[in-house]
Amino acid sequence: MAHGRGSGDQRTAGANFIVANAPFLEMDPSYTPPEWAKGLAPIPPERYNLAMLPTPVHRWALPGLPPGVEMWIKRDDLTGIQLSGNKVRKLEFLMAAAKRGGHDCIITIGGVQSNHARATAVAARYVGFPCHLILRMSRTEVDADPGLTGNLLVDRLVGATIHKVTKEEYVATGSAALLAQLAAQLTAAGHNPYVIPVGGSNALGTWGYLQATEEIVGQGRALLAQSSGSSVGVGSVVVGGGGGGGGGGGGSGDPASPTAFFTDVAMACGSGGTSAGLALGLHLAGARARVTAYAVCDDPRYFYEFSNHLLEGLYKEGCTGVKPRSEDLMRVVHAKGEGYALSRQEELATTQEVAAATGVVLDPVYSGKAVHAMLAEMRADPGAWDGRRVLFVHTGGLLGMYDKSNQLLELMGAGQGVQRMVVA
Repeated sequence: MAHGRGSGDQRTAGANFIVANAPFLEMDPSYTPPEWAKGLAPIPPERYNLAMLPTPVHRWALPGLPPGVEMWIKRDDLTGIQLSGNKVRKLEFLMAAAKRGGHDCIITIGGVQSNHARATAVAARYVGFPCHLILRMSRTEVDADPGLTGNLLVDRLVGATIHKVTKEEYVATGSAALLAQLAAQLTAAGHNPYVIPVGGSNALGTWGYLQATEEIVGQGRALLAQSSGSSVGVGSVVVGGGGGGGGGGGGSGDPASPTAFFTDVAMACGSGGTSAGLALGLHLAGARARVTAYAVCDDPRYFYEFSNHLLEGLYKEGCTGVKPRSEDLMRVVHAKGEGYALSRQEELATTQEVAAATGVVLDPVYSGKAVHAMLAEMRADPGAWDGRRVLFVHTGGLLGMYDKSNQLLELMGAGQGVQRMVVA
């Protein structure tokens, strides 16, 4: 099953494939937004082609799914290899801005196993920038070599410079102030750094998932056409789907709605840009799907407020639309458990059960927690989900699983599924 910009694969009925205006790893100098997004302002003028797009959508037989719920998955864990996950969509716009602005290096910040930091380090190297990562870690780790586990292996292989801070320093100072401090140091040394916030979640980065909405709109239309009024089979896969969506449109289940095939779109929410982009995009495209963001850190109120801040940056002078409130675009649900990047055994058990049953490996920090919380919601009130067709957006993060190997070994049992072969 091939996929990628410019793919000519026509094995999937109704799929419209995205053809880029520039080759992979090159700048598209004339970015054109979806028709329904042209009323936003400012519109980014350029975009780097960094991701393997479009990503496929397929049926997902989640274990423990209540009767009456039909589950699908959008595989944004397949946007690349080193660049896998949702962050690359944001970085396509952020790296273009860095090039356009004449910057000579990139700075960003995150946890020690940050997927965003790893993706940024790779994207920066792809387009010719040195990268500086501020990574927070425990007081017991900060004065030692951070090692090569998980995302750190890729960070260091591609030559990123790592600046270590403790979790306490991070909380006391704040991510914005830490980024500003490092930017000042690099500027004093003669550099011109481009600063990317936590998760790449600012108004510009949000365009990554406004654009991703266009894929979902096209894939929903293709699946609706395939269904022809009957249930779509488990083997149905849509790889392409670049079709646009007009404004307006009916509610869920209304054939006039561009993504009437899906009644719900759900995803993990960690820095807020992905969920805000999808929620706004589906609203502008007239999809009327219910959007649920499962918050793996902070709390719902924080994400509503932060999303409203992102929306402010998309409705600047020159926009022709009326800015909505994030509270009207999506529902945000607690899913952080014991805390950000802290895994309970029952959450890891869900990721293990899902992998064993479906072959889809979720990460422990984002999608794993989101699916665990989503299934808990469904089981607690199955009637509220009866008849719903849910698309879950898998945002990637597989490398973070390596950091949980000891917990997973305890869960799965040493030697489970392993035996000594008797060689004849």
